[in-house]
Amino acid sequence: VQLVESGGGSVQPGGSLRLSCDASGYTYSSNCMGWFRQAPGKEREEIAEIKPRGAPRYLVDSVRGRFIISRDNDKNTLSLQMDHLEPEDTGMYYCAADLASGAYCFSSDRIAWGQGTQVTVS
Repeated sequence: VQLVESGGGSVQPGGSLRLSCDASGYTYSSNCMGWFRQAPGKEREEIAEIKPRGAPRYLVDSVRGRFIISRDNDKNTLSLQMDHLEPEDTGMYYCAADLASGAYCFSSDRIAWGQGTQVTVS
């Protein structure tokens, strides 16, 4: 399994970024995908996930209405559109693939991770 993120960078508050994740090495269309982030000095947290057929879920209240997670099962890509960015959004963002097949996304430790992409809002 290989996950490669891109699209991070530095932006002023109120700006936008679009993160992308290219997936390979497994049956992408059968698995939940998600975005996690790790802010400086904090633990990694899940911010958004999307099921194989596209049902999104946002796990952090502060990103609802500002971030949109989407996937393209034909291209094996995952995206995160981030608008109205705030300094609190600063952190390393990770693409993740849920390699289990349970009813709930990311409910086991069978997770593949990308290398991360840095987002800085200041």
